Amino acid sequence: MTAMPELPDPPGPPLPAWRVLDMSQAISGPYAARMLADLGADVVRVDGPRTDVTEYFGVVRDGRAGMFAQMNAGKRSVAVDLSVAGATRLIIDLARQADVLIENFRPGVMDRLGLGYRQLSAVNPALIMLSVSGFGPDGPDAQRRALAPVIHAESGLLARQAELDERDPVDLPLALADTLTALHATIALLAALHQRAVTGQGQHIDLSMLAAVATSDDHAHAILDGTGEAYSSRGTIWQAPGGPLLIAAPPKHAWAMLSRRGLIADPSPPGSDLPTRIRLRQQAIQDWMNGFADRPGLLAALESAGVAWAEVRDSQAVFSGGRHSVPVPGSERRVTGLPYAFSAAQPSVRGPAPRRGEHNAEALADWLGMDETAIAALVQAGVLLTG
Repeated sequence: MTAMPELPDPPGPPLPAWRVLDMSQAISGPYAARMLADLGADVVRVDGPRTDVTEYFGVVRDGRAGMFAQMNAGKRSVAVDLSVAGATRLIIDLARQADVLIENFRPGVMDRLGLGYRQLSAVNPALIMLSVSGFGPDGPDAQRRALAPVIHAESGLLARQAELDERDPVDLPLALADTLTALHATIALLAALHQRAVTGQGQHIDLSMLAAVATSDDHAHAILDGTGEAYSSRGTIWQAPGGPLLIAAPPKHAWAMLSRRGLIADPSPPGSDLPTRIRLRQQAIQDWMNGFADRPGLLAALESAGVAWAEVRDSQAVFSGGRHSVPVPGSERRVTGLPYAFSAAQPSVRGPAPRRGEHNAEALADWLGMDETAIAALVQAGVLLTG
């Protein structure tokens, strides 16, 4: 009988099981740690007695709210009261075993706790520590409370949006500053881990949310060059058969694309001033769109003209049918997945977001070799929290 060929093992995650100690809160730090967890890292989250702000957003399942689950799925939790004597020693012991430590306390807090980079690198020179703050580690704004809306306003995004829309400023409908910071944090950590593989040395990374947003601003060139460029990549919403439709260009460029293909004639009389030409040409675009009997005909015309268009979908449609999300093992919940399709690796969510202190015994046994007696002593002393 011919032996059946052995099937290849399914691909695993792309990263080694680096140990990541996540001491961060909210989104910027936790999301970076969540990405590392999906990519293969062993992430232990340090939960304190206070409730994380993300616990206030979303439906509670598996004992955790939706936003918290999205930022912390696949991690383990050790609950530590940093105000209790002995807690600092426990964190130092964990940091000694860690490859990465992520924190987003206000600048100076970790030093006051005896957990600054100088103290931790003394016991673990290979440690890579990431400190996320709103405005950087020093300066007049260093101690300000910096949630995402604060950075949206301070970065110039809200003023620019208001100017372009000719209305009062309003905040963005997502925590863009947090997620951009998390992405830059992950890149910085992976770069530092790569460097450590060569040098054997860890390092400290400071990352401000304001800097993360500023460096991600694709229109920064206009400000830096002093050109006053009018952010020409912005899309425009038009009314169309079947509902609103976006053209991925401002009206001026939409006019140029449509008119040069002979789809629209210039309605402005010779010698018209600029405001009149703008008004009449925009109306011509709108009338041209409304002149189609149905949406497919309009979309075919836009495609033939080489115009990029988009349906103005709601978020329900974007995530319908499980798209852009992954199931959480052992849970009825789904969370957003990583957007990377590796040909030889497979990121995954290992499990639900942990309950506070759920893995006290398991994680401390894995990382520190602690037995039940030692863990019970930490609980008795108030260092470890149990729920």
